[in-house]
Amino acid sequence: MAIPTFLALLLIRAQTPVQYAKFEFNIPMRDGVKLYTSVYIPKQVAGRHPILLERTPYSAGPYGPANKDDFLGSPRMRQKGYIFAYQDVRGQYMSGGTYENVRPIRKDATVGTDESTDTWDTVDYLVKHVPGNNGAVGLWGISYPGFYAAAGAIDTHPALKAVSPQAPVSDWFVGDDVHHNGAFFLQDNFDFGAWFDMPHKSLERDHPGLKIDRGGRSAYDFFLQGGSLAEIEKKYFKGRIPYWNEVARHGTYDDYWKDRALPPHMKNVKCAVLTVGGLFDAEDMWGALNTYAATERQNPGIPNFLVMGPWYHGMWAEGEGTAFGDLSYGMATSQWYRENVEFPFFERYLRGQEVPPPAEATIFQTGANRWRTFTQWPPAGLGKYSVYLGEGHTLTESAPGTEGADSYENDPARPTPYIADLSSKERPATYMVDDQRWAEKRSDVATYKGPVLARDLTVAGPVDVDLWASTTGTDADFVVKVIDVWPADSTDVSSRGRPMAGYEQLLRGDIMRGKFRNSLEKPEPFVPGQSTRVHFRMNDVLHTFKAGHRIMVQVQSSWFPLVDRNPNRFMDIYQATTSDFQPATITLHHDPAHPSSVSFGTL
Repeated sequence: MAIPTFLALLLIRAQTPVQYAKFEFNIPMRDGVKLYTSVYIPKQVAGRHPILLERTPYSAGPYGPANKDDFLGSPRMRQKGYIFAYQDVRGQYMSGGTYENVRPIRKDATVGTDESTDTWDTVDYLVKHVPGNNGAVGLWGISYPGFYAAAGAIDTHPALKAVSPQAPVSDWFVGDDVHHNGAFFLQDNFDFGAWFDMPHKSLERDHPGLKIDRGGRSAYDFFLQGGSLAEIEKKYFKGRIPYWNEVARHGTYDDYWKDRALPPHMKNVKCAVLTVGGLFDAEDMWGALNTYAATERQNPGIPNFLVMGPWYHGMWAEGEGTAFGDLSYGMATSQWYRENVEFPFFERYLRGQEVPPPAEATIFQTGANRWRTFTQWPPAGLGKYSVYLGEGHTLTESAPGTEGADSYENDPARPTPYIADLSSKERPATYMVDDQRWAEKRSDVATYKGPVLARDLTVAGPVDVDLWASTTGTDADFVVKVIDVWPADSTDVSSRGRPMAGYEQLLRGDIMRGKFRNSLEKPEPFVPGQSTRVHFRMNDVLHTFKAGHRIMVQVQSSWFPLVDRNPNRFMDIYQATTSDFQPATITLHHDPAHPSSVSFGTL
């Protein structure tokens, strides 16, 4: 969803060989709407070839018959003669109809249209009208195009043989882009919405979006001075970004979000599916994991595969992938994936080549820096390893035997940041792995550190958070971070040339808006001063904490301006004003009756 990622992906659309000819079609949908589709056909590669289709809201251009040098596709695919097709989804750029963000899936498969029917009609047209195709179509896309790829697999057209949703937008309230567990991701959505959601004419290819004068301020200062969500909208958007207000009207997990959630609708899938995601993807990691899981659960027996690499959003599509932030992997992870998983996948299912299918799950084991394959994900037979918050800000392997609690103040007027550099104007992708030593020094962050590990500990699958907390307010956010602490005498050097001694690498972090702790549909207030269970699940990991390292857990109640501020008051936060925000004291309990913990599966 982040603008820089998509601009980077557009830059990959380069170096088109001259042996491709371009065709443009306006493909009729069953309701009469026509969708612009550009198709690139090889001139000099003999035989009939599969079509690889991407459906996008970000422009299928360049437009016009003379433009033949701007489309995706790996060099190996071009050498093999793949036919590439790109389509503007309805209501965007050169396509007709009305655009709708994460357009709902039809409740009745016999009535109306959705992205599944638009895909069906497109595939049907392509195999009948594109010269030289072999009757097999593949569908793929990253992020928002990943949503269209996954939706296109529902009620699969017989010619659609292989689909690869990559970092697919899957549920914008539960875990992708817009919200995590009901908490609104302010910085990303403001920046993205000002560009993407600004209404524009179909031919405005350069679409600059809404220009906002930030006065040179950092993101932290800009959003803090902007006030509440309602005040930010009034001050900067002024009704010009309709989708922002649409989101604000749906502050709980109501039918609006459920109708747009892909996982429960991933049914009647009859093609091979390769879902791809990044273990450090700030936008749509949840989407990859849950699209795969739902497809597996609801379509038994189909070829269904998962790849999760050590990547930020879309990182696997370009470059070598040898490092991210301060982390070095010792191998070209992105290149390895493209050559050993993605290309053979399409060769097998679109050309019928006798190459082995991917493993059910191909996951990069961070910490140990190696690829692993599994017959299911999460792996079968996992053990359980829990760490408990303890006295003296320690982590222990056993539940607490004595009374204990730690408190910190959360002040919305001085919200806890999500990165160390408060002068930053952009949201860095590396916040997913960055050093957390800065946070350990803050009084509004509770830090718990475990003992030095005597042996390697490999954890796999989802991370379960089970906190017992109280607040002096009636609502609160809980940001939980799991951290891998390097030894103080480590001689390792980061990919940026920095010493890793004492480095506190964020491994997994996420937020739970407290009022949704029991239900995303029906929020509940906290009773001030009453210890209350806050349980939630963080995205999957496959990681080795090496011998000599420590496990650390940090808890805080703001992640600003990545996430909007909680006023510490039970209310519709989208309607809050500055006067609604109040400081609150947050207490984390760790005693026999309230054993706060973080739990992992273990290999």
